[in-house]
Amino acid sequence: MGRRVRLDLVKIAARHSDLARLQAYRVGDALKAAYPDLQVEYAFRASLGDQNLNDPLWKMPEKGVFTEDFVRDLQDGSADLVVHSWKDLPTEPRPGLAIACTLPRADQRDLLLMKKSSGEPARLRVLTSSPRRAYNLDGFFKEYLPFTVNDVVFENVRGNIPTRMRKLLSGDAHALIVAKAAVDRLLESPEDEFAEARAVVSQCLAECRAMVLPLSLNPTAAAQGALAVEIRADRTELSEMLSVIHSPETFASVVKEREILASYGGGCHQKIGVSVLDRPYGRITYLQGLTDAGEKLDQAALTTYESLPACTSEAALFPRAGEESPFFTRHVLPRGIWSRAESSPFLFIARETAWPDGFRTESLVWTAGLKTWKKLASKGVWVLGSSENLGEKELSSVTTLARQLAGAAPQWVKLTHEWSAASLQPNPDLSAIATYALAPSETPPDLRGRTHFYWMSGTAFDRAVELYPEIRDAIHASGPGHTHEHLKRHLRQTPFVYLSVEQFRRAALP
Repeated sequence: MGRRVRLDLVKIAARHSDLARLQAYRVGDALKAAYPDLQVEYAFRASLGDQNLNDPLWKMPEKGVFTEDFVRDLQDGSADLVVHSWKDLPTEPRPGLAIACTLPRADQRDLLLMKKSSGEPARLRVLTSSPRRAYNLDGFFKEYLPFTVNDVVFENVRGNIPTRMRKLLSGDAHALIVAKAAVDRLLESPEDEFAEARAVVSQCLAECRAMVLPLSLNPTAAAQGALAVEIRADRTELSEMLSVIHSPETFASVVKEREILASYGGGCHQKIGVSVLDRPYGRITYLQGLTDAGEKLDQAALTTYESLPACTSEAALFPRAGEESPFFTRHVLPRGIWSRAESSPFLFIARETAWPDGFRTESLVWTAGLKTWKKLASKGVWVLGSSENLGEKELSSVTTLARQLAGAAPQWVKLTHEWSAASLQPNPDLSAIATYALAPSETPPDLRGRTHFYWMSGTAFDRAVELYPEIRDAIHASGPGHTHEHLKRHLRQTPFVYLSVEQFRRAALP
């Protein structure tokens, strides 16, 4: 039985662009699912930002160039609520208005689309109007693309997603950067009125190579991927209705991002990206950019929900600074064992050693971490994106894009060593093929006196416990991915989570 409707009719306003209308429909659908008897009307029109397509947004003097035109609609009652892309709202609250609701957030990352016909340009021309992207991605493209880039030129582009994609395909630029959430939403839209936009997106993806840009190196505009439902602050009955479809987790992340951006002045002109991720193990904050005062920002921090017990000295840590942990030697398996992986449409690469010399594939390639991505790029491999050491569960965020690129639902195949492949937990979306084997090292590390351990491999942990059973009762930590799940199954106490061994070391030695 549906909930009792406090209002019989709700009038929703938004910009007239495809994406804005689509976003308004999703809010309306969510309301009607919660209140089946509710009637929903829509009103769409252009904003100042839609009318001026010549100037970059950061050059426009007005705040809220996509949102300010709708304030009067709320004030005079011609609209009950307005659906915005939250990143378009000014960081300062508007008197008499309130953000009453947001739906669960879409993927907040940026997406690079590079024309296949561009080849491997040494001088890369990229369409984007964002100073943030230009600042954060210049160095990235020179290290993470699978060919040599000597120079990156960022060129202004305006218009909706199909317009920008047409400009890419018909122009001289090599690549375009857009918000991945916009592409995903257009691909997933069921309405016939978006058929043309879906066709343009599909054509562009067919003619381009795609790359999901990593948040840790390219945090996005504050609130990117989130929808803001704005109402008059005195509409308490409407606020109560919207609370049913509200996502508190998305709201908290977005508010935090906007607070961080506002602390540096805010605005589209800023060369600052900030992304907050809420996960079961804590809150991750990525911050990159350059402030107006010339301060360089570079932060990738995890605020955990539990504090790590302090360590007496670095000698008790494993690994110590600069120390490696050679529990095993690696041996590539015969080609006949792993050659079938070359024809798999979707490959998940846990570490660079899983990619054998001579391995050739046209697959979509996803890596567990950025170090693996960078090493594969140096071998000439185009990488779709990375879980950035946050675990295999992060693969779900790329499902819509991967399905469109490959023409099939993603069935990821993990390249790993034979012990890991044999022990992989049953997962309909992730299987494994072994490309190399491990042999126990004749000179494993001495773990006597160690009290705090950070693991990047469940297999290394198993070998360490086999050699030194007493360490099972020590303090253990790992990244939040597959290794963490392995540790939880083999330890009596839940292991701690840190994004890197460096952050673990700083927490252990305050």
